[in-house]
Amino acid sequence: MSNTHINAGGAAALATREYHLAHEPHPENGTSLGFWLYLMSDCLIFAALFATYGVLGRSYAGGPSGKDLFDLSLVAVNTAFLLMSSITFGFAMLQKQKKNVNGTLLWLAVTGLLGAAFLAVELYEFHHLIHQGATPQSSAFLSSFFTLVGTHGIHVTFGLIWLITLMIQIKKHGLINENVRRINCLSMFWHFLDVVWIGVFTFVYLMGVL
Repeated sequence: MSNTHINAGGAAALATREYHLAHEPHPENGTSLGFWLYLMSDCLIFAALFATYGVLGRSYAGGPSGKDLFDLSLVAVNTAFLLMSSITFGFAMLQKQKKNVNGTLLWLAVTGLLGAAFLAVELYEFHHLIHQGATPQSSAFLSSFFTLVGTHGIHVTFGLIWLITLMIQIKKHGLINENVRRINCLSMFWHFLDVVWIGVFTFVYLMGVL
C-alpha cells in the first residue's frame, strides 16, 4: 500500500471523526453521582477516624483527659457557628432557585464568614491545648483527637476556598448551568461537614466531658 493511499485514508478518517461535545452535553446527573461517590469515600475516612478515636480515646498515658481539657461552652459556640452556616447556605440555595445573583452572593458571603469564625475558634482551641502541654505527642487520646478534629477542620478550610472561588465565578458569569451545578455540589459538601461535626461534638466533646 502506498504512502499516498495511507495519507488519504488518514485524512478521510480525520475528516469524519466527531468528538460529540456539542451533541452530547454533560449529563445532568453525572456530576452529582460522581460527587456522591466522593462523599462516600470521605465517609469511610471519617468512619476510620471515629473508630480510631473510639479505641484510643481512653488512652491518656497518665495525662489529662477530655474532662480536664475541653471547654464545652466554647465548643457549643463553635458548633452554633457551623450549624448557622448550614442555614445560611440554605438561604443561598433559595436565592439561587430564584435566579437572584446578588442574594445568592450575599448568603454565600455570610456562610463564608460563619465558616471562618468556626475555623478561628478551632485554631484558638488547638493553640490553647498545645500551650497547656496537651500536644498530639502527649497520649494516644490526644493523637486521635487532633487527627479527627483537624481532618474536619482541613475539610472546612477547603470548603471555604471552594466557596470563595465559586463566588468569583458567580460574580463573573452569573448563575449559569455550570455554576448552579457547582453550588449544588458545594451545598452537599457543606451539609456533610455539619453532619460530621455533630458526630464530633457528641462523640468526642460531649461524651468526653460527661
